[in-house]
Amino acid sequence: MTVPCTLRRTLLRAALAGAAAGVIALPAAAQTPPYPAKPITIVVPFTPGGTTDILARAVAAELTRGAGWNVIVDNRPGAGGNIGSTLVAKAAPDGYTLLMGTVGTHAINQTLYSQNGVRLGFDPIKDFAPITLVASVPNVLVVNPAFAQKNKINSVKDLIDYAKANPGKLNMASSGNGTSIHLAGELFKTQTGTSMVHVPYKGSGPALTDLIGGTMDLMFDNLPSAMPQIKGGKLKALAVTSAKPSPALPGVPTVAQAAGLPQYEASSWFGLLAPAGTPPAIVSRIQQTVAKSLASPAVKEKLEAQGAEPVGDTPEQFAAHIRAETAKWAAVVKASGAKVD
Repeated sequence: MTVPCTLRRTLLRAALAGAAAGVIALPAAAQTPPYPAKPITIVVPFTPGGTTDILARAVAAELTRGAGWNVIVDNRPGAGGNIGSTLVAKAAPDGYTLLMGTVGTHAINQTLYSQNGVRLGFDPIKDFAPITLVASVPNVLVVNPAFAQKNKINSVKDLIDYAKANPGKLNMASSGNGTSIHLAGELFKTQTGTSMVHVPYKGSGPALTDLIGGTMDLMFDNLPSAMPQIKGGKLKALAVTSAKPSPALPGVPTVAQAAGLPQYEASSWFGLLAPAGTPPAIVSRIQQTVAKSLASPAVKEKLEAQGAEPVGDTPEQFAAHIRAETAKWAAVVKASGAKVD
C-alpha cells in the first residue's frame, strides 16, 4: 500500500520529535547524580568528647572507609541538645544534613521544657524522619576518686548515706538539661530521697573535665565517654544504671542492685535522623549503609568494648522506639519533678 505524501511527512515529523525528546531526556537523566553526590554532615548537638560525639565519629569514619562517603561531624552544642536539633529540623530535606539524636533530644526534652514553660524550636516527631537507632548505652554512676576516698564512699549505699547526711552539698554534673544523664540523676534523687545540686554543661566532655578536676562530685555519665577515665583511674565507677550489669564493666553492679531500688533503670540511646520530607529512598539508603557499617566486626567490637550496643534497625522500628520512649520519659520527668536549670 502506498502511503500518502502528507501522512509520510506527519509520521516523519513525529519520529523526529520523539528522537529529539529522547536526545534531550538522556542527558537530563544522566545529570541526576547518585546519592551522595557531596559531603554529608552529621550534626552532634553536644560538645566533642561525649558519647553522642564518639558514636557520630565512629559512624562517619566507617561510612568514609567502608562506603566511600564523605561524612563530616559538626558539633553544635547548647540548650540540652536543642540548638543542634533545631538546626537540622530546619535544614533542606535532601539527605545531606543529619542529626545524631539522643533520648534527650527526642524523648525527654519535649516534656521537660514544655512543663517549665520553654518552647522547643522543633517538634521531635513531626520535624524529623527517623533513619536508624545507632546504639543503646547504659549510664554509669561515677565519682571523683579523691572525693570518694576523703568521705569513705566505696558503694552506692555509702553515697546515699553521705547525701542524706549532707543535703544539698553534693554537686551532680550532667551533659545538659534533659539528657538521660540529667534524668538518671533526678530519678536517683527521687527514689533515694536525697538532695543534690544539678550543674548542667553543654556536653559530657567539659562535665567530665570538672568532675576529674574536683569541681564536681559525681555524674551519671554515658558509659562510652566515661570508660577511658574509669580505666585510667581518674573516675571511680559505683554502678551502672541499666537493668543488667554491663559486660564492659565486670564486677560493677546496677544501681537497682546496689541501692535496693528494683524500679530504677535509666539507659540512653542514640540514633540518626533527617529533616522531615527527606525522600524515603535516601532515608532507606542511609539506613542500609549505616546498618552494614554497625554490623562490621571492627565497629561492633569497638563500640561493645566501650559499653555501647550497636543496633541499626529500620526507620519504622526507630520511629516506634521514639514514640515509646517519649511516653516512658514523660512519666519519669513528671514523677521526678525535674527542672530546667
